[in-house]
Amino acid sequence: MGRKISIVTACYNEEENVELLYEAVKSIFQDLDEYEYEHIFIDNASTDRTVPILKGIAEKDKNVKIIVNARNFGHIRSPFHGLIQAKGDAVISLVADFQDPPDMIPEFIEKWNEGCKVVVGVKKGSEENALLFSIRRVYYYFIEKLSDVKQIKNFTGFGLYDKKIIEQLRLIDDPYPYMRGLISEIGYDICQIEYQQPLRKRGITKNNFYTLYDMAMLGITSYSKIPLRLATLIGFTLAIISLIFAFFYTVYKLIYWYSFDVGIAPLVIGLFFFSAVQLFFIGVIGEYVGSIQTRVMKRPLVIERERINFNEDEK
Repeated sequence: MGRKISIVTACYNEEENVELLYEAVKSIFQDLDEYEYEHIFIDNASTDRTVPILKGIAEKDKNVKIIVNARNFGHIRSPFHGLIQAKGDAVISLVADFQDPPDMIPEFIEKWNEGCKVVVGVKKGSEENALLFSIRRVYYYFIEKLSDVKQIKNFTGFGLYDKKIIEQLRLIDDPYPYMRGLISEIGYDICQIEYQQPLRKRGITKNNFYTLYDMAMLGITSYSKIPLRLATLIGFTLAIISLIFAFFYTVYKLIYWYSFDVGIAPLVIGLFFFSAVQLFFIGVIGEYVGSIQTRVMKRPLVIERERINFNEDEK
């Protein structure tokens, strides 16, 4: 057999998609018979029939390997843990809902054979809600401008990573890793392939406002100090403006003592404005403190309940 390709799919309540994805990947590798492959599904304690379906597949096909987490460890930790368990010469991250098109696998492998250690899929467009996609694009632009490390726009983690990259990821001691940023931070040249992101194959997305917000804030707190410095700069600027206005009002009142009425409105508006600014930046600081706390606690990425079809040396 030739070199080994690992496909890693993180899933949670994807009973409608996992078998279809397995069949799609299997079909692709029937045409890539010069490669050995494994398909690792890491399940985040699904509450539907995802795990029984996967176990049924794994019983018939030893290329399919399963990691079942003891509980739901979230959308950040579980996929990363799955990646660093793979032993292939190259590892491809592929979501379960078909929004990462499996038919791009041969193109990724071709670029890898040309010498690219990292080959990523970059969304040029999406069939999802236009407003949501626009918001995502604004975020990617925003994080690129803020980040200390050049980020990849419209990149979700979908891509191929050479085993040297995976080895580096294993050495990173981060209990809450921002995978999209780490790929850029490692420093290897990155080959980008554009694609049109399709809709989910079946079922509904498990992402909600919290998971999207969590990912967004993780990217900012992991790779930029600019928000903290903005807090200092804006606070200093507002303090100067306040002193100027206070001086202006004092002088104007002294000159027009009997005709100038300061009124309560400026005081109320100013109070609410400065309170809002303070609360906003307290929240920003809180995000950084929370990020520090998560890393200081050094909890494991995940705790596994069971593994299926892994060899002893892979445990």
